[in-house]
Amino acid sequence: MGNSCIMSLRERKCYRGSCLINQGINPVSVPNLADRVLKDVVPLGRANDVRVRDKYIIGAELGRGEFGVVYLCTDHETQDSLACKSISKKKLRTAVDVEDVRREVGIMSALPDHPNIVRLKAAYEDHEAVHIIMELCQGGELFDRIIARGHYSERAAADVFRTIVEVVRVCHANGVIHRDLKPENFLYANNKDNSPLKAIDFGLSVFFRPGEVFSEIVGSPYYMAPEVLKRNYGPEVDIWSAGVILYILLCGAPPFWAENEQGVAKKILDGVINFNRAPWPHISDGAKDLVNGMLRIDPKKRLTIQQSLFFSDHPWLQNAKTAADGGNLGEIVRARLKQFSVMNRFKKKVMRVIAEHLSIDEVEFIRKMFRTIDTDNNGKVTFEELKVGLINTNSQLTESEMELLMEAADVDGNGFLDYGEFVAISIHLQRISIDEHLRRAFIFFDKDESGYIELDELADALADDSGHTDSEVLNVVMQDVDIDKDGHISYEEFLLMMKSGVDWRKASRQYSREVLRNLSIDIKHGSRYTANQKNLSTKYS
Repeated sequence: MGNSCIMSLRERKCYRGSCLINQGINPVSVPNLADRVLKDVVPLGRANDVRVRDKYIIGAELGRGEFGVVYLCTDHETQDSLACKSISKKKLRTAVDVEDVRREVGIMSALPDHPNIVRLKAAYEDHEAVHIIMELCQGGELFDRIIARGHYSERAAADVFRTIVEVVRVCHANGVIHRDLKPENFLYANNKDNSPLKAIDFGLSVFFRPGEVFSEIVGSPYYMAPEVLKRNYGPEVDIWSAGVILYILLCGAPPFWAENEQGVAKKILDGVINFNRAPWPHISDGAKDLVNGMLRIDPKKRLTIQQSLFFSDHPWLQNAKTAADGGNLGEIVRARLKQFSVMNRFKKKVMRVIAEHLSIDEVEFIRKMFRTIDTDNNGKVTFEELKVGLINTNSQLTESEMELLMEAADVDGNGFLDYGEFVAISIHLQRISIDEHLRRAFIFFDKDESGYIELDELADALADDSGHTDSEVLNVVMQDVDIDKDGHISYEEFLLMMKSGVDWRKASRQYSREVLRNLSIDIKHGSRYTANQKNLSTKYS
């Protein structure tokens, strides 16, 4: 593949009128933009003489995720500091992964310039990677700023929440469902007290038409709306996720929490909101009313972004604008947020290790299995071929589960699985358990092979880019994970930590989709999850 400049800021504005359509991505119809469709933003194979390093100086690494690395970069001409997200093509193993990158760039290019949305500057492709040049946000994550403050109030929570609602409003007005709203996806632009808060990650976002229904299970368990688990949803899912964030902002813990994904899903489908634990008895009725309106089980009864006047005129938000900085939420909320943030950081690091250590043998196994199952050697796997292949590998899947697996993996909906789509279900086909991968990750952190993660090894794992580890952060993790209080973390303690409400999305998209699809199978066939909904209190629906 040749080097190619995919889209500059100037081109992005030009293409807001009429564009080429990218295969597999729906065009969008929204007010004043009826003719707009998505440009083929990652035209793989198109040659061009412009390379990312011709226009930018690539500097220090700022962060690392499942597919890419974020670097500090500097514009040669303007000397502006920016962020470059480089996504390795070796990491894009599936058709789903490639599609996600195309869609992310396309959506960022289509959204208008807005103070609360990170700006896309340009995108490039070369032999090794796709490079996305974005506005640089240096002010840190939402939770980290709250934790750093000595005083935290309902007014401060309302200020943050107005920004989140505004991001949802802009997305929906431009025909975009975000689908992965959570605090980790918001960064402050700079370290000033009045710094704008910006949405930074649109990797799971999707264009939509009014009335369009989606079935793909995406998102992060804590923030996932019940209709996502039922595989029948629309833009209302963003309101639910924003409501979950508001709940966390006010009390420091998620409303639907359990020790594993199945438990989280059950709590979400039950929809019971706990306003009894501290500090809720001291939180205003207006805040509770807003949370209730956003976390209604029935999406048709949930507040919508079209009711933006409701949001802007809601008494709690109005009072928060004018009231003194009272309504202190107390140290308990800040402590919970710190614990939540720190534990998520460690879990993400563990899952990053897993994502980066899928072996060459495992990838080769996938290729061999594809060739074996593709009995007519036409490069495509039919459902019958998949079913026979699964039976031959002694799979315990039922036929209905196989059908769901096929449906989920067949990204382009043509009734066949090409190699890229086949890889998307490879982890299930290989029957590699998450325990095996967690064992590998544990060994990675257990540098001295003692069978435990010692304090110094944990410090290395939690170190920031400068190599420094906050002693308070260390204590938070050790206190939570070291159950028997013997001063180090055993594999059993490590395993329990990773399986308690873990956010799979940031580490292994395949795992996340597989786990949550299995939950949706229960729902589809009338499991205990849907049965539990019959007992819901009408107060919360």
